[in-house]
Amino acid sequence: MSDRQSSPPQAQPGREHEMGPEPEYIRDSYRGTGKLAGRTAVITGGDSGIGRAVAVHYAREGANIVMAYLAEDQDAEDTRALVEAEGQRCVVLRGDVADPAFCREIVERAVSEFGAVNILVNNAAEQHDWDDVTDITDEQLERTFRTNIFSHFYMVKAALPHMGSGDTIIESSSVNAFKGNNSLIDYTATKGAIQGFMRSISKVLVGRGIRVNAVAPGPVWTPLIPSTMEEEKVEGFGEQVPMQRAGQPSEMGPAYVYLASEESSYMSGQTIHLNGGVILNT
Repeated sequence: MSDRQSSPPQAQPGREHEMGPEPEYIRDSYRGTGKLAGRTAVITGGDSGIGRAVAVHYAREGANIVMAYLAEDQDAEDTRALVEAEGQRCVVLRGDVADPAFCREIVERAVSEFGAVNILVNNAAEQHDWDDVTDITDEQLERTFRTNIFSHFYMVKAALPHMGSGDTIIESSSVNAFKGNNSLIDYTATKGAIQGFMRSISKVLVGRGIRVNAVAPGPVWTPLIPSTMEEEKVEGFGEQVPMQRAGQPSEMGPAYVYLASEESSYMSGQTIHLNGGVILNT
């Protein structure tokens, strides 16, 4: 068994500081070049996993961070320290993105602290491992949709009045939106909805110079895995892809940098697939 897949079970949404080993959030070899200097990035679910990787990569590229998280205080403070170690400011807000009032609060704080929202990363998500659709309760179905897609609507609605030409919105999607998943049924449905949402608002906003894209990760070693999957699934996590391993958040972060920067200025309504070699017809 690989040490990558040896983390003890956790309760959702998971705690990065208790994982063994902890995920890699940025590679030592990653060199920032000021691609996002002077920009303000708002990241939901920014305390751990892919969200932490995005926050630290953005900070290394010169952006200030406003990061929202649900309840994992130590992870959030660790991420704040990592951002500040890169010489950037980090505002940390605890709350539930399923609540539209909290989403408005995130944006209001970003504007009050930094004057604008230049980059919005809708990343917060939850998943539940069910292999029988009849086991999914009405309450769970609604909860998953509120966290995983309703929050994207709430955040975009709140942020758009403070965004302008050259600003970007990035959606965290999933390989499951394109191939399905027999044990993550409601989660996969929300990721499909994210794809439709991204493509639609990219058309709406292109005339304003605001680009909208998505990243669709495959299996990535984050706190979501040991907190939502049985131990035997955790042990073999990622072995199903051609590379036969799970990805690290550090392998996702540079794609979010690309989509947030001028280097992707001719790209909107598109999805970057980082999935260990899975070929998709998209």
